[in-house]
Amino acid sequence: MKTTEPPIKIINAKGVHLYTEDGQDLIDSISSWWCVIHGYNNPELNEAIVQQVNKFSHIMLGGLTHDPVEKLSTKLAELLPGDLDYCFFSDSGSVAVEVALKMALQFNTNRNSSRNKILALDHAYHGDTFKTMEVGDDEDYHFAFGKKKDNVIHISTNITALEKAFTNFGKQLTCFIVEPLLQGAGGMRMYDVSFLKRARELCDEYDVLFIFDEVATGFGRTGNRFVADLVQPDILVLGKALSGGYIGHAVTVANKRVWNGFYDNDPTHALMHGPTFMGNALACSVALKSIELFEKNNYLDKIKKISEILKREVADFTDPRIREIRVMGACLCIEVFDKSTINGFKQFAYDRGVFVRPFLNCMYTMPPYVITKEELVKITDTMKAWFLR
Repeated sequence: MKTTEPPIKIINAKGVHLYTEDGQDLIDSISSWWCVIHGYNNPELNEAIVQQVNKFSHIMLGGLTHDPVEKLSTKLAELLPGDLDYCFFSDSGSVAVEVALKMALQFNTNRNSSRNKILALDHAYHGDTFKTMEVGDDEDYHFAFGKKKDNVIHISTNITALEKAFTNFGKQLTCFIVEPLLQGAGGMRMYDVSFLKRARELCDEYDVLFIFDEVATGFGRTGNRFVADLVQPDILVLGKALSGGYIGHAVTVANKRVWNGFYDNDPTHALMHGPTFMGNALACSVALKSIELFEKNNYLDKIKKISEILKREVADFTDPRIREIRVMGACLCIEVFDKSTINGFKQFAYDRGVFVRPFLNCMYTMPPYVITKEELVKITDTMKAWFLR
């Protein structure tokens, strides 16, 4: 709090634009932490909220239910591949990952297994609650909480390292958790689907649950609707774009096998977890409308065009201070060798009408999918202008 810059006060927002108290018009290049995929103040999403709020905003899911949560559960079961049919709702991505880990651990406890280790990736970020920090490997966020416990093993996105981990620990693992294809807060790290395919084979061979944390990657960010469409996990976590950035909401989706691990006459085999705002009626209503917009407006085509523009705009751009430029779907990252290289970039971009939030040694964009070509080029031009100034 002593060293941070004062926040920018926003008084209105529309489309991809944020309007500040001091009269500045900013293009939001990062979709408010990657969730506002339809842009701001979308009339159809607004109306979905209004219609539901006129009925009721929230009721607990303990012994009660309502149409929006039932319809969203049904829609997700239809939307997701294979038998990823069983939804458990919560109020944030971090909590949804906690629930996924809890599911995996108790799945093994319920079958009297002594497995006690979790496999995760180097540079992982799965949230800021305690169990998610334990499986995370991002010291920039979690440095204040000391060394991780020795029951979490971290590996690189290298198939040799993957195979070695399963050879050494496979029979002790409860689960393997990954951010599939794109690791966000760990530095916009991108890797190949072949790693996930081999991991799926090894999880099957060693009887290990495979968890996809698609809080950031779900709903098109990598260019795929879900990475789970390419390789199916046992447990899938969705958040951020699930509600179009309107209300904090998330879901942990299990397959039939995981569901059956809890479906028992023994009450101690139940998953004992109950967030107050799980299945919130407003969140479910706006999520249903968000999914409808994603499907009817061919968002995967929009994302493909965004990706093409990003690749084109940086194709021939070089600077000796840049380590790597990479693009996946609707995500561009410019990674520099020395993070001091991008000190001051936030103000530089602000002065040119773009809101950015560089971190570590990365400047990046994850724009709303409704962005125009001209608005997107303004973002990439601002990034390039920083190095050319």
